Amino acid sequence: MFSTLGDLYSKGGPFFYVNTIFLAVVVALIVERAIYFLGRGHINAKRFLEQIKRLLAANNIDRAKKLCDATSAPVARVAKSGLNRMHRGEAQVAQAMEETMIDVTPEVKTRIGALWSMANIATLTGLLGTITGLIRTFSGIGGKNPSQRQKILGEGIAEAMYNTAFGLSIALICMLAHLLLSTASKKVIADLESFSLRFENMLGEQHGGGGRAAGAPPEEPPTRQAAETRGTAGPTLTE
Repeated sequence: MFSTLGDLYSKGGPFFYVNTIFLAVVVALIVERAIYFLGRGHINAKRFLEQIKRLLAANNIDRAKKLCDATSAPVARVAKSGLNRMHRGEAQVAQAMEETMIDVTPEVKTRIGALWSMANIATLTGLLGTITGLIRTFSGIGGKNPSQRQKILGEGIAEAMYNTAFGLSIALICMLAHLLLSTASKKVIADLESFSLRFENMLGEQHGGGGRAAGAPPEEPPTRQAAETRGTAGPTLTE
């Protein structure tokens, strides 16, 4: 295998090495994004919301915050921002969650667009290796006998085809990875938007759709003097 690879690189020319570096970068990008979406950025948003709902129903906001701290998933960060402002009312909760979504969205999409650029770069590098291989071939066959010309021509065409095939292979890998990772990022963003809406609706249901926010002090009952004032504030209409 190693002898085959060594022979391949000896025939591929300098741009074959350049595309190998690009391939290593592409593989690193794909692995990093795959680890993010399958590990750190992966969470079941619906189940997570149910856990927070049960904790809030038990008036255990601190445990809900600790649950969010247990993972660095974007959904948990959005939930944590909303929990930190629950004492300020639903409007502040919605604003905090929206601000956090703006912050985490670039993190979800990061480095995915670079794969499309790498596909174009690898293709152009492969074509450049093809052109330089052909130029070297045709410039080297002048003044040679037929047997030497045939050998030089065969080596030059092989170099050109190796570079073209390698560049197109890297581009294909980049495009497939870009498609899969873009789909994963769109799903994460959709889960964030759905979670934010469900969280706001949950607060509205628990507090009477705009009533007293969680953590707010209860309203004090009216004093006797205020009650008497309201009772005598105006005449009573009788039939």
